Amino acid sequence: MNKQDAPQYVRPKDIDDRSTFWQRVGWRLEAIAWDVVYWWPMKALGPDRASDAAGWIVKRIAPMLSQSKTVKRNLRLAFPEWDEDKIEQTAKAAWESVGRTAGELPHLPKIHPYEGDRVEVVNAERLDAVEAAGKGAVFISGHFANWEVMAAVICRRPVDCLVTYRALNNPHIDRRINKVRHDYGIGVLAPKGLGTRELMRALSKGRSVALMNDQKFNQGLAVPFFGHDAMTAPGPARLAVKYGVPIIPVSTVRTGPARFRVTIHDPIASAEGLKGDEAVEDCVKKITAFIEAEVRANPGQWFWQHRRWPKSAWKDAGV
Repeated sequence: MNKQDAPQYVRPKDIDDRSTFWQRVGWRLEAIAWDVVYWWPMKALGPDRASDAAGWIVKRIAPMLSQSKTVKRNLRLAFPEWDEDKIEQTAKAAWESVGRTAGELPHLPKIHPYEGDRVEVVNAERLDAVEAAGKGAVFISGHFANWEVMAAVICRRPVDCLVTYRALNNPHIDRRINKVRHDYGIGVLAPKGLGTRELMRALSKGRSVALMNDQKFNQGLAVPFFGHDAMTAPGPARLAVKYGVPIIPVSTVRTGPARFRVTIHDPIASAEGLKGDEAVEDCVKKITAFIEAEVRANPGQWFWQHRRWPKSAWKDAGV
C-alpha cells in the first residue's frame, strides 16, 4: 500500500515548544536509559522470553506502586461481587499484561498478523469488505492485551487506514516507538489533539480511521460502564454518523507469550430513525457496551491502570 512506502511521523509541536533546557537534557538521558536498560535487553531475549520476562518483572514490582490502588479501586467498582483474593489476582494479571506488552514492543515486526502462527485473525473477510466498498469505516477498540497488534491486523490486510496514537512527552522515545509501528505495517499515524482534521480528511476521501474508545474523556458523554456513568469520547461515533460509514469493533485477546487472537466484530449502527446527536449518543452507548463485554470476558487483559470513572463513582461505591 503506497501510504506505507515511507514513515509519516507527525508530532504535536506544543509539547516541545513549552519544554525547558533541562527537560530536553532529561529527555536525552531517558532515551539512553530506554535503550540500555529496556530496549536492547528485551530485543536480545526474543519475543517469547521478552514477553515472559517483562510480564514477570512488572507483576512483582508494580503492585508496590501507588497506581496499584487505582487498579484495585477500578476492579472493586466494576466487580462489587468479587472477594479480595479475586481482586488481587486480577490486578496482578493486569500488571502482567502491561509488562508483556512492553516486552513484546521491540519485537512487533516479528508478530506478523498474517504470517506464522502468532496471530489468529477472526472474520478477516470483514476487512476485505471494507476495503472493497471504498467508502471507509471507523474501527474502534480498547486497550486489550497488546493493542498494537490490532492496528497491524487492519493495516496489513491491507486496509488504507489512519491510526491515532497518544504522543509521548519525550520526543526521542516517541520517534523510536513510531518507527517500530511503521516497521510493523502501520504507515500513517495521527497524534491525538492534532488528528481530528486529519481523520475527517481521511474519511472524506473514502479511507478508514482507527481509534481507541475506552478511556476517560472529560468533555465527552456520560454513559453507563459497569453500571456507573463514565465520561466517554463521542468522536468516533460522531465521525461515523457524519460520513455515513460503519463503526467496526475490534478486540484482541492474548493466547500466549507474543501470541494473540484478534476478532473483527459485527458493525455497530444507531437505532433506526435516530439522527444527529441522538444517533451519536446511541452509538457511544453501544460502543461502551461492547468494551464492557470484552473486559468482562478477559478482565486480566484490560488496562485498569487508567482512571476510567470519576472519583465520585469510587466514593458512591465505597471503594
